[in-house]
Amino acid sequence: MAGVLVVEDDRFVRSALIRHLTDASHVVRSVGTALEALREVSHFRFDLVILDLGLPDLDGSKALKMIRGITDVPVIIATARDDETEIVRLLNDGADDYLTKPFSVEHLSARITAVLRRSRAGGAGAVPPPPVLRVGGLAVDPLRRQAALDGVALDLTRREFDLLAFLAGRPGVVVTRKELLAQVWQQPYGDDQTIDVHLSWLRRKLGESAAAPRYLRTLRGVGVKLESPL
Repeated sequence: MAGVLVVEDDRFVRSALIRHLTDASHVVRSVGTALEALREVSHFRFDLVILDLGLPDLDGSKALKMIRGITDVPVIIATARDDETEIVRLLNDGADDYLTKPFSVEHLSARITAVLRRSRAGGAGAVPPPPVLRVGGLAVDPLRRQAALDGVALDLTRREFDLLAFLAGRPGVVVTRKELLAQVWQQPYGDDQTIDVHLSWLRRKLGESAAAPRYLRTLRGVGVKLESPL
């Protein structure tokens, strides 16, 4: 069973996908626009996204890049386009697989199984992180992907948790934006605004602001560090 987000504007295709995925015991949410998809992946954790390219508000290829700025959730592209150059570009931009419409439910099931298997095996052989990272009243459990502040659980998106855990593992150390992009977003380069937005969201959930920081402190032109409040 997996949590799946279906991003498809054709209501007949969307209904068919929801029915098939639900019958396969997956938990399904669905939206019809790119902006709705971005909101979903920002607020909920999914195991897989099925993304149509022909969306009414934003081309799916641009939506893919924006999703990749928020989360590393596996993405299967569902498209009527069969241009090889574009397919290669989409895979290079972060898609995990693609299906050319029309496709059978059996074909879809096989692709989903393969992508989820690769995703879940991705951490095999990695050195396990410390059981719990503690900085002041902040506790971060990388194994269970849980965080709490002063004993109160924090409701974090997947990317917010990754960012917090990375900084909590280096308390008091200034981390550059380039390092955050490489280690948290796993991108060699990117938009600094993406980091700023996530830091802003994280600050809000930690009950602080850039003007009145407690845990997250930004050094202009250098980077950011997480440390126990003074």
